[in-house]
Amino acid sequence: MTARVVEEARLWLGTPYRHQASTRGAGCDCLGLLRGVWRVVHGTEPEVPPYSPDWDEVAREDVLFAAAQTYLVQDSLDRLAAGYVVLFRMRQGAVAKHLGIYSGRDRFIHAYCGHGVVESSLSEPWRRRIVAVFRFPENSELEARG
Repeated sequence: MTARVVEEARLWLGTPYRHQASTRGAGCDCLGLLRGVWRVVHGTEPEVPPYSPDWDEVAREDVLFAAAQTYLVQDSLDRLAAGYVVLFRMRQGAVAKHLGIYSGRDRFIHAYCGHGVVESSLSEPWRRRIVAVFRFPENSELEARG
């Protein structure tokens, strides 16, 4: 499944950045990229409520992290593999508010404000912002969740 995730994510490269959108070629944000890949891999995506660009940083609620824990399968950073989702805190002590799909060879695909969907180096400045690593659930795991 992880190869399929990376393959699909790469099809989104060049998609413009659009807050709350999730349409390949037309626009997406970082979560929209993940939602679009989810639709290809699993079909119907989980319901996503509207969200602000600050990801509830004002209220200090870790909304994106909680959603990732609900719908994805958390793993450890030392097991990071192509197709895994990397979740970032942009500042120490802040809520998690950015994510991308690890594509292998120290690179990841993400939708970045002002840049659209790009494949970037998972350089040290990005690496030290990783708060958690997740993988897409297998279909059997989704069925078990109900």
